[in-house]
Amino acid sequence: MKGLENPETNRCWWCGSDPLYMDYHDREWGKPVKDDKRLFEKVCLEGFQAGLSWLTILRKRENFRRAFANFDIDRVARYTSRDVTRLLGDEGIIRHRGKIESTINNAQRAIELRDECGSLSKYFWGWEPDQASRPRRITRETLMGMTTSPESVALSKDLRRRGWTFVGPTTIYAFMQAMGLVNDHVDECDFSGRTAGSTAAPAGTRPRTRAPRPAAKRR
Repeated sequence: MKGLENPETNRCWWCGSDPLYMDYHDREWGKPVKDDKRLFEKVCLEGFQAGLSWLTILRKRENFRRAFANFDIDRVARYTSRDVTRLLGDEGIIRHRGKIESTINNAQRAIELRDECGSLSKYFWGWEPDQASRPRRITRETLMGMTTSPESVALSKDLRRRGWTFVGPTTIYAFMQAMGLVNDHVDECDFSGRTAGSTAAPAGTRPRTRAPRPAAKRR
């Protein structure tokens, strides 16, 4: 995992010191995603996370991808009760019947939504909040007190109206954060795009490497 060796890199507090979590923070979290498959994957994995930590899911993500056909929406939508039984015996994933059945149901609902809106991307990005409605400063304290937003509440309500499950407001806000619909990197994070100085980088990208200072001239 490149880019983790720089001790001067400032990151959001929540990724701690776990290399996998730090790499996820640096390369993925908050970077805008408009690919339907990845959007579907994330909303499903956020559902699996309910009651667990994201790191637990992240460590099992490749197993989830294998189990759910790399989150191919059309293939998952055709899963049957036999697939549910198979997945309940898969030790590589979270073996929760309700969440497994929810993923299959949500794939079927995703097809309906895709047919209506043209893509999941068009639908989800239609809920991107106006920047003026966002907090002026993003700090740890701000985020600890902001587990939902008006947009995540409204999006959750609309998804549930459409028959989606495991898509509560908190789950959907975490999805919006991860997929870049909101930029919730703290202001001091080198990946926020708000940090002044040579390490500033757009949200979800790696910070630029500091240029070496020229040696001082002898007088």
